[in-house]
Amino acid sequence: MEEALQTIDIKRFKSQFFSSLATELGDDFFIANFTLERGRSILKHPCRLDGYVALLCLKGQMDVAINLNSFTVEENTLIVNVPGNIFRIANITSDEDVQVFIVAMSKEFVSGIRLDFNKMFNESMSLLSNPCIRLEEKEINIFKQYLHLATDVLSSDLDRKKDIVGAMVSSVFYMFGSIWASRLSMARQSSKTPSVRANLIFDQFLKLVTEFHDRERGVGFYADKLCLSPKYLSKLVKNISGRSAPDWIDAFVILEAKNMLKYSDAPIKEIVFKLNFPNQSVFYKFFKSRTGMTPSEYRNS
Repeated sequence: MEEALQTIDIKRFKSQFFSSLATELGDDFFIANFTLERGRSILKHPCRLDGYVALLCLKGQMDVAINLNSFTVEENTLIVNVPGNIFRIANITSDEDVQVFIVAMSKEFVSGIRLDFNKMFNESMSLLSNPCIRLEEKEINIFKQYLHLATDVLSSDLDRKKDIVGAMVSSVFYMFGSIWASRLSMARQSSKTPSVRANLIFDQFLKLVTEFHDRERGVGFYADKLCLSPKYLSKLVKNISGRSAPDWIDAFVILEAKNMLKYSDAPIKEIVFKLNFPNQSVFYKFFKSRTGMTPSEYRNS
């Protein structure tokens, strides 16, 4: 039986989309330059990526969802995903195919670099209204040079490739840390302090919902975790996203339920138990009111 909201590690991610790669370090690291064709589904269904993925769009435009929050990735735009996020490449919105550079790293590989990737990128991205960073031409050129050098190293007969590439990745982290700091500085200058804080709280709220939605559906639980009143949290979430806090919580629950129904053999009564519903009747009403279908109808659709 597969898990709901399938977790895809770097090994599985690589094997699912690339038949062979010379630019790789086993299951810990790989680089790929590939084209997403219009009409072709890739990561069509949301999943948890258990690794670090940097995606640089070189041509075209597409929608990407992270923790059910949608962002538009355009030409010369970089987006970074960290482990645990619910990730989906939704659809291509340009009239042309999308060309992307992808760099994917396992948690073990990143921990060996001795840099706090989460602190450098994940926390700072929450302060930006959009985590998609549009790079300037000179930044793109530097990034491409790193990628080409890493590709040459991985394709060579050199010893200690992992150490060499690790040092290069560390250098890239510092470069993009500088870019992120610059974007943050501009964001703070163009935004009032409460708005920056509100964005951070909203991001923390989504992270908590990602972790606890299968157990807790009350706004009070999340407000307590954030040391806020339920009323204040509800107002903040509505102002930031246009959706209410309960709507966000329900969306994660529905997503989890859909994945269980489609990608596992679990009986519905087991799904009811795993999602912490009091009984099947309550779950059926909840699911149908938000999807227009009963759980059985959705599973068989």
